[in-house]
Amino acid sequence: MSAADLNKAISENENVMVICGRMGPMCIPVYGIAEELEEEYRHVKFYDMEFDNPESYIIRNLPEVRGFMGIPFTIYYRSGKVVKATSSIQTKDQVKAILDKEFTSVVNAE
Repeated sequence: MSAADLNKAISENENVMVICGRMGPMCIPVYGIAEELEEEYRHVKFYDMEFDNPESYIIRNLPEVRGFMGIPFTIYYRSGKVVKATSSIQTKDQVKAILDKEFTSVVNAE
C-alpha cells in the first residue's frame, strides 16, 4: 500500500485500521487477528503497510506514534482522524476492545 492509497482509503471509509509492521513474530499475530475480525467488523476497513517501505512514512511520522518502540504500529482512523494508536503485539481481545470503543456508534447503528 502506498501513502496515496492509504490517504484514499482513509478519505473514502469512515472506519479504518492500519497495521504497519514486518513479517516477524510480533507482527504476524496482529495481521492474523485483523484477518479473523474482518467478517465480524464489516463497518471497518482493514489495511496493512510494510514498515520498511519508504511509503510507510505516512504512519511512522504520525505524532501519535512518537516514542513507540515496538512494531507493528496499529493505527485506528475514524472520519479521517487518528482515534487510537498502539504498538507491539496485541491480543484479539485487546484489538476487539479498541474496535468496539472507537467504532461503537457505528456498530450500534447497524
